[in-house]
Amino acid sequence: MGERHLIIDHLKLSYEGLFNAAELYNVISSWFYEKGWDWYERMNQEQVMPSGKQIRIILEPWKSSTDYYKLSIRIKINMTDVTDVDVEHEGQPLRLNQGVVRITFDGFVVSDRQGKWTDKPFYWFLSYLIERYFFRSHFGKLETWLQSDMEDLHTRIKTYLNMFKYTYRPDQSDGTKLSY
Repeated sequence: MGERHLIIDHLKLSYEGLFNAAELYNVISSWFYEKGWDWYERMNQEQVMPSGKQIRIILEPWKSSTDYYKLSIRIKINMTDVTDVDVEHEGQPLRLNQGVVRITFDGFVVSDRQGKWTDKPFYWFLSYLIERYFFRSHFGKLETWLQSDMEDLHTRIKTYLNMFKYTYRPDQSDGTKLSY
């Protein structure tokens, strides 16, 4: 495997409030599907605790841009204290999740994606020189492409999380009740 060049380092997104965990996952996966990225889910685990569910997901999608380079993203999603709540929206009951969502994004440009130029030291040195002097502009375009895609994904997730405008009102009769 070639070198991984870190382009986006720990871009973070935090949210606390109402959301739908399944829809959040679908928003992220559909964005990658629309953009033509390949999908790899490294980890998806859930623990039930007394305070609520703890969900941890690590996604590592990639996109081959050329025979030599590929773009790679690592997304770490941590949801803590996730509880199910019932809300009323336009007279219809909805079941949503309430909790804390923390998402961290890392973006990489991977050179020599097939590992052909790292077998022998001379090939590695030759690829290093070619990459630094001849493919510099191409690397810059890939870096810009990755930054643009990461910004678009980050914006889509923020838009999704901010679309729920519910308020919390405790109801004395049956515990907690939320309304729009």
